[in-house]
Amino acid sequence: MFSRLTRPQAIAVCALPVVALFATAAFAPLPFSVAQPGLTANVLGENKGAEVITISGAPVRETRGQLRMTTIEATSPDTRVSLPDVIDSWFRTDQAVMPRDSVYPSGDSVKEIERHNEEQMKESQDAATQAALGYLGLDDEDVEVSLKLADVGGPSAGLLFSLGIVDKLDGDGTGGDLTGGRVIAGTGTIDAAGRVGAVGGVALKTQAAKRDGATVFLVPKAECGDARAELPKGLRLIPVTTLKSTVSSLVALETGKGSVPSC
Repeated sequence: MFSRLTRPQAIAVCALPVVALFATAAFAPLPFSVAQPGLTANVLGENKGAEVITISGAPVRETRGQLRMTTIEATSPDTRVSLPDVIDSWFRTDQAVMPRDSVYPSGDSVKEIERHNEEQMKESQDAATQAALGYLGLDDEDVEVSLKLADVGGPSAGLLFSLGIVDKLDGDGTGGDLTGGRVIAGTGTIDAAGRVGAVGGVALKTQAAKRDGATVFLVPKAECGDARAELPKGLRLIPVTTLKSTVSSLVALETGKGSVPSC
C-alpha cells in the first residue's frame, strides 16, 4: 500500500537525486589540469650552475641582454582536479584550466609522460641547432653545440635555443647583440628548416616573462590572439613565423631601421 505525497514532499523527493548529483560532481575528479606561469630561463646564460648553450668549433662572442625561454606549470597528471578548482581558476588571470589531454599524452603514466617530454626536448634541441647553423651557413660537422636545461621538458623552447645560438655566434650580423641589450622572452617550437610552430599556454607565458623582467615577447603568429588576452602592461608582442624573420625583427627593433611586426 502506498501513501500519496503532498506537492512539497514530492518536490523534496525529486530534488534529492539532483542535489546528490551536484554534490558528486563538485568533488569528482575532472579531466582537466590547472596551469599557471612557470619558470623562465636565460638561454644566453647559466641555469642551475651550467651554461645553457655551449659551442665549440667556432668563435663565440660575449653577449649582453637576455633571451628567456618561458614555461607553464600544470598540475600533475595524477592530481585530482575537482569542480571547485575549475571554477576558481576561471575567475583568475594567473591560472588557466586546460584539458588534461592537451597538456599530457592521454593514458600514459607519470614516468612515461616524463620520458616523452624528455624525448621532445631532445628532438627540439637537435632541430634548434640545425636551424641555427643552417641559417648561419655553418656545417654541424665542424661546429658542436650542447644544450642543457634542467627540469624542463617539451619542444616549446626551440625558437629561443636557435636565437641563442645565433646570438652567441653572429649577434646581429654587424657586431651588435641580437637582443640590443634587452630582456627578450618568447616561446615557439622550431623545425630544422627554421619554421616556428605554436605551443599553447602563451597567455600564462607572457605573465612569466613580465614577472622576470622581459619587455618584448616573441609569440608564434597563430597565437597572437591568445597572447593578447591577458597581456601584461609594458610587454611588447612580436609575432614570428620563421627563425629568419625573427632575427630580422630583432635587428629592426635594435637598430630602428625597418619595420617590426606586431600582433
